[in-house]
Amino acid sequence: MDLENFREYCLSKKGVTEELPFGPDTLVYKVMGKMFALTGFEFERISLKNFPEKNQELRAEFDAVLPAYHMNKQHWNMVLTNGRVKDALLREWIDESYEIVVSSLTKKTKEELKNL
Repeated sequence: MDLENFREYCLSKKGVTEELPFGPDTLVYKVMGKMFALTGFEFERISLKNFPEKNQELRAEFDAVLPAYHMNKQHWNMVLTNGRVKDALLREWIDESYEIVVSSLTKKTKEELKNL
């Protein structure tokens, strides 16, 4: 997966925006204003949200999965985009991150998302 494919995949999801809240070098993907994915323009790594138990499992199984920099390390993993993780698996993890964030939205915000 390259940066353009990553961007297209994230932006294809309902209610997603791409922002630069941390400066010009960090792309942040939000669903209804809540972060679910981050990367840089160099696309060396992606930060994704998941459940703490799953994050521990992924870190143990994949050497390309590490605790995310500058994020809550229980809830966020950094995935190195060096080709050691298949694109299908990256898409699965992006989907999981998106769904976790959607599940945490308020009832009102979930309804707004549904109606987009």
